[in-house]
Amino acid sequence: MKTILYNLFIISSFLSCTAVTQTVQAQKKKPNVIFIFSDDQRFNSLSMTGDPIIQTPNIDELAKEGVFFNNAYMTSPICGPSRANIFTGQWERRNKIGFTSVSKNLISENTYKNSWLAQLKEAGYSTAFIGKHHTKIGDKKNTPLREDVDFCYYGNGHLGFYPGKKHKVFRNLKNETQVEGMLEATKAFLTQGETYDYFYKNADESIKNQIKKRDPKKPFSAWINLNLPHASSIGGMGTRASDPEYYKTGYDDVKHKIELPDGYPQKISLPEDVYATKDLMKYYITAKKGKLLNEKLKMTRAIHAIDVMVGNLRSFLKEIGEDENTIIVFTSDNGLFLGEHGLGGKTILYDESVHVPMIVYSPFFKNKTKGKVIDNLVVGQDIPATLLEMCGVTIPKSYQGESVLPLIEKNNVKWRDEIFLENLFTDQGYPRQEGVRSKQYKYIRSFSKLNDRNKYVPNLSSKNNEQPIYEELFDIIKDPKEQNNLAGDKKYIKILNEYRQKCKTLVSELN
Repeated sequence: MKTILYNLFIISSFLSCTAVTQTVQAQKKKPNVIFIFSDDQRFNSLSMTGDPIIQTPNIDELAKEGVFFNNAYMTSPICGPSRANIFTGQWERRNKIGFTSVSKNLISENTYKNSWLAQLKEAGYSTAFIGKHHTKIGDKKNTPLREDVDFCYYGNGHLGFYPGKKHKVFRNLKNETQVEGMLEATKAFLTQGETYDYFYKNADESIKNQIKKRDPKKPFSAWINLNLPHASSIGGMGTRASDPEYYKTGYDDVKHKIELPDGYPQKISLPEDVYATKDLMKYYITAKKGKLLNEKLKMTRAIHAIDVMVGNLRSFLKEIGEDENTIIVFTSDNGLFLGEHGLGGKTILYDESVHVPMIVYSPFFKNKTKGKVIDNLVVGQDIPATLLEMCGVTIPKSYQGESVLPLIEKNNVKWRDEIFLENLFTDQGYPRQEGVRSKQYKYIRSFSKLNDRNKYVPNLSSKNNEQPIYEELFDIIKDPKEQNNLAGDKKYIKILNEYRQKCKTLVSELN
C-alpha cells in the first residue's frame, strides 16, 4: 500500500511540475498580432453601432469577445497621414507626413525603425505588410519596408475593386476581388504546407524576394490594409461572374431601408471661402439622391465582405492552431461624409469624418474583460503602443500615443480629457483645420485656403499666432450631429475662449 501511495505521489508531483513548466512555457510564448485596417469606414457602419440594414456578425462577435472603444478617433482623417500616424505613433503635427502634392514628406528610415511593425520584427517576429500603402518610407521605392518586412505585399495608393487590374503585383491571386484577395495573401503568409505554393511561384519578379512564408518557430505579426469601403474601390463591384454573390445582389431586399441624412440634401454648413464642393473628387460628391443611395448600397456590400473576411480569418487561425495565441485589432483610417452637413469626402473635423469603430481582441483577456465597452477618448496613435505592450516590447519614447491596455485591464484610470484633431491637406477644396474634442464639446478653427494653396504648413499657426477665418463650437451631448454652431453665441463665450486656449496649448505640446 505504501509503495502504491509513494508511486502516486511521484506521478502527482511529476504531473504538477509538468503543468507548471507548461504554464511557464505558455507565458513565455509571445502572442501573434493581426491588425486589420479598413478604409473610409464610418463609426456607425456596423450592425452593433446602428446601421439600419447591414449585418456584421463576425465583427460584432470580435467586439463581444474583446473590447470595443466607443470614442475612437483618427486625428488626421485622410488616407496617408492617418497611416503615417500609426507608423510613427505621432500626430501629423509632429511627424509632418502630409498628403498633398507638395509635401514630399517621407517616413525616414530611422523613424520607420521605431514603428510597431519594425519593433516586433526586432523582437523576433515574422512580419507581413499586406494591401494598400499610402505613405513613402525611406525613399520613393519604400526600401526599408521592402527589405525589413518578411512578407511585403502591397500596392501604392488605391487598390481598386479588382487589385490585379490596377497593380501587377496582385496578379498571382486566384481571388480577383480585393477583400478576398488580401485574405488569400494573408493565408499564403501564414500557411506552412504547399497549398499556396502557386502564390509564390506566380508572383511578379519584382516582389519575389520580398514575400516569404512566416517562420513557424517565431510569433507573427500581419498588418492587413484594405481599400474598402472607400468609394475609389467600389467601381466594378459585382460585374464579373467570379464575384461572390453578395457583391451582386447583397442587401437588395432591404435597400429601401438605407437612411439618408435628416433634411437631405442639406445645405453646405461651411462658408464658401472655407470649403468648396467644386474642388472635391467626383466620387465624393453626394448631392444626387440616386447616386448616394447606390454608393451606400455598394459600401454596405463591401463592409459585409470585410465582416465575412474577419470570420474566415478567425476560422483559419483555429485551423492552423493559432487562434488561442493571436491578438486582433480592427479599425478604420477615417470616417466619411455621406451628405451630412451637405458634405462628401472627409478631412473636415466633424465626427462623421474622425469617429471610427475600434476593437481590441485578445484570447488572453479575462472573462470580466470580454465585451467591455470603453468610453474614454482614444486615437489611432494609441494602437502602436498598445500592440507593443501587449507583446511585451518596450514602447519607443518617440511615441505620442499611449497604450490603452490600462483602460482595458482596470477601471478609473487617469486618461486624457480631450484630443487634438487636425487637417493639413489643403488640396481638393479642403481648408486647413485644427480642433479639440472632449466628451462634451468640440472646437474647430479653419484657416484661409487662399494662403495655403501649394503649401504644406503644419507649424504655421503655432509660430505666428495666425488667426482663423472661421470658428465652430458644438455641444456634442446636446447636439451630437454638430448642427448648431455656438461660436457666435454670447452665452458660450467663456467656453469658446477655454477651447481656443486648449487648442493653442495642444498645438504647442504636440509640436
